[in-house]
Amino acid sequence: MAEIALLTLANHAEVQNGLLYISGAEWDTVTRTYPAGGQAKPQHLAVALSVVVPWTEANTPQTVSIRMEDEDGQANLLEARLDLEVGRPPGKPHGSDSRSAVAFNGEVRFPKEGGYRVVARIGEDDMKSYSFRVVDKVVGMPKAS
Repeated sequence: MAEIALLTLANHAEVQNGLLYISGAEWDTVTRTYPAGGQAKPQHLAVALSVVVPWTEANTPQTVSIRMEDEDGQANLLEARLDLEVGRPPGKPHGSDSRSAVAFNGEVRFPKEGGYRVVARIGEDDMKSYSFRVVDKVVGMPKAS
């Protein structure tokens, strides 16, 4: 069965020519800095993953889903689904696995400080999660009215 070999968060990720390029990855804390009385801005981030597809599942559609939620499994902040189908290139040795990279970039507005996680699934068989925290750093004095 296909499986998720890599799941990470980064500042930016992209796939070009089948290669996954990741910048500023593997962090576990988002620090939101904003003025007292103000509001935190949306956070730009990327979700990057690599899927291993066995020889026997080549040319078979796979459904990959990504969801970002708070630590209680609530607050669905990001959701993406994609259909992935990996073919066998000419000359690939019989029985070889194939890899396919996926990158998703976007902005997320976290409703509060605390724990969050990204959950990636392939069908109903394989699931990986990546946990992180959001911390607020409020600076300055509130504006006088």
